[in-house]
Amino acid sequence: MNGAQRITRLQERLLAFGIDAFFITSLENIYYLTGFSGSAAYMAVTANKALLTTDGRYLEQAEKETKSHGVDVEVFVGSGAKQFETLKTFIAQKSQKVKLGFESDNITWALLRHLFSVFGADVSSVSFDLPKLADIEFVPIKDFVEQLREIKDKGEIARIKKACLIADMALQQTKHLLKTEITEKDFATELEYQMKKLSAQGPAFATIVASGPNSALPHARPTERVIKEGDMVVIDFGAKVQGYHSDMTRTFALGVTDTELLELVEAVAIAQEKGLESVKAGVSGGDVDLACRSVLDQKDLGRFFRHGTGHGVGLLIHEAPYLGANSTDILASGSVVTVEPGAYLFSKGGARIEDTMVVTENACEVLTQTAKEFIY
Repeated sequence: MNGAQRITRLQERLLAFGIDAFFITSLENIYYLTGFSGSAAYMAVTANKALLTTDGRYLEQAEKETKSHGVDVEVFVGSGAKQFETLKTFIAQKSQKVKLGFESDNITWALLRHLFSVFGADVSSVSFDLPKLADIEFVPIKDFVEQLREIKDKGEIARIKKACLIADMALQQTKHLLKTEITEKDFATELEYQMKKLSAQGPAFATIVASGPNSALPHARPTERVIKEGDMVVIDFGAKVQGYHSDMTRTFALGVTDTELLELVEAVAIAQEKGLESVKAGVSGGDVDLACRSVLDQKDLGRFFRHGTGHGVGLLIHEAPYLGANSTDILASGSVVTVEPGAYLFSKGGARIEDTMVVTENACEVLTQTAKEFIY
């Protein structure tokens, strides 16, 4: 992964937005730009320089990881107060008034007030207005780095592919347990254990294993319920590899004879396939949602599809672009997304099928390879 190129692209955005410096608090964005994976850090970027600050726990790690990432970034290690003093000096280098952007969708109000005070604002009274100072202007900006993250480079895609492969292999190694009267919790634990054995950092998110009537709950959490013959079982999970995530859902009909449930999962499978066929560069998230939803509508199941169709995947399990009924996000070649239609019959059972894929110019490359035969 070319970290230096990422910082250069961010600096180009600063110029385009007329911003002199940008203050970064999102640890995912800091990792993306510098390779630093510690749990505490701030970052500032100007038109020609970048600064990373962290505390004494990460002295060697910060130097090592930024060097490995190939970035030219100044690293400062010290107490929180010293970090902000250094950030102020780094940012306020110009004689004219500085426009300082900050991540409006990430920073806490307490931290933002502290930032204001460092630059001389009076924060003794409660006010939700940006302070007016002679030498600095604070500019809230949303998704400034995230828009760069939306299109993945080869290194990012390689990590996501590995996360998908690990998830595929882990499910293959544990699927037989569904027929052993195992509980939802124990199956989820075993699935996560196998992913870690296969070198995952851990699960991408809290694994969902929902059986029987629980499968009608789109985001059910594993319980002590024993999985048994006649159950619909929804398994939604993923692996995390070097900060990057995978996401996959498979539904298994364990000896299900109920015609309504079998028709439900078959319709979801068709809807998901139509969704995959619609994914390509230039298509909107709303278009993909419509491709899935129209199949379920035709089968009078649309009212049971109660969530969006998908989302971007990367350093976060849910990130842009978003695929839903009202989404105007446009898919771009190189973005990684999921397609996951579902339908849920309250108190009876439900089904969801999901894949992670890379968007290409004319189609998509599906990264999750576990077969979708739902009869088991």
